[in-house]
Amino acid sequence: MNIISTSNAPAAIGPYSQAVVSGNMVFLSGQIPVDPKTGKIADTIEEQARQSITNIINILKEGEMTLNNVVKTSVFLADLNDFDKVNQIYAEYFSEPYPARSCVQVAAIPKGCKVEIECIAVKG
Repeated sequence: MNIISTSNAPAAIGPYSQAVVSGNMVFLSGQIPVDPKTGKIADTIEEQARQSITNIINILKEGEMTLNNVVKTSVFLADLNDFDKVNQIYAEYFSEPYPARSCVQVAAIPKGCKVEIECIAVKG
């Protein structure tokens, strides 16, 4: 098992890794929309979705991958009414064939965020 870690995404806020490689599978921990340079969280759901995906892109890049390697995402929303807005942002980053995805509303997301996104990628 190998670990992927980069300073271009938020550091883990608990006892976990940004990403773990097992064989050709890569499991990324959920990314909340913290800007790794400033530590700040944007206000709008659109900005938060973009930052979460940017954090994913940076972790994948550290592992020599792109969003094209992603086969599954899980999107956690503090308010399911934000689904359409997040979907629009998501479509700016992912293209066909789209990864499999689930999207659910949760009771709370760390640091009061509105969105958290995790994914599974395949190397090679």
